[in-house]
Amino acid sequence: MREATFSLKGSRKRYDYRKMTKDQNGMPLNLANLHSGEEQFREKALRIIDGDQRLRLHIVVVEDAMDLTDNFRQYDTSDEDLKVVQVLGMRTFNAFGASLKLTLSGYHQNSALILRDVLETVFLLNLFAGDRDRIGRWRHADKKARMKEFSPVEVRKALDARDGFISKRRAEMYELFSELAGHPNMKSAWMMRPEKDGDAVIGPFMEATALEAVISEMGRLAIQVGEQIIAFFPTYWTPGLPSRATFAQHKREWLSTFYPTARQEIP
Repeated sequence: MREATFSLKGSRKRYDYRKMTKDQNGMPLNLANLHSGEEQFREKALRIIDGDQRLRLHIVVVEDAMDLTDNFRQYDTSDEDLKVVQVLGMRTFNAFGASLKLTLSGYHQNSALILRDVLETVFLLNLFAGDRDRIGRWRHADKKARMKEFSPVEVRKALDARDGFISKRRAEMYELFSELAGHPNMKSAWMMRPEKDGDAVIGPFMEATALEAVISEMGRLAIQVGEQIIAFFPTYWTPGLPSRATFAQHKREWLSTFYPTARQEIP
């Protein structure tokens, strides 16, 4: 077995942090220059996305999922359980926005770390959608009770048991996010490399493969978030119909593009 090793390299542009020169806004010049580089990476990322129909479709469903959560949080309700779902939806909105901003700026590993939060949240929403009595238990649980029934691993076990899944695909996806982005380990350095067998770099970088990997996971999670949020939409609430219809249309296009032979929803 080949020994795992780190390979290190500096950013393409060198920053001298000993110089505390400031820009016109009083920001240390090194940080201002870093931000300028991030904006240049964003422009490059947008060009990559614009030239790839599949990436554009992922971005479209991410916007749809965010629009659904924004629409749903405007539903006026006195139901405290439903308010929990609204807040969890808002959490995914913020996470998608932050994750997208990070990957477009060249911070792909940090973007993926935020997506792990979306994954954990959508599993919880899925559990609540199948058994709404659990929302009240989660809302009133102390830390000990919450960890016993609603820790990430317990939520995954409950979902797998409910759906009859034995492959532990949910656990595998959570572990993948944890290893590549969530926990410091040798594998986590992979997402700091512009090239597969190249050097790890400090600071942001823009490379099509890394960008595509993050955005494709973002699109997959957006489909799941949209599905779970729609499960809680009151059927009689007409203000929610346009965003639901748009999501349904783009979801069909997304599924036919990425899962053309699938016979059921993505778990």
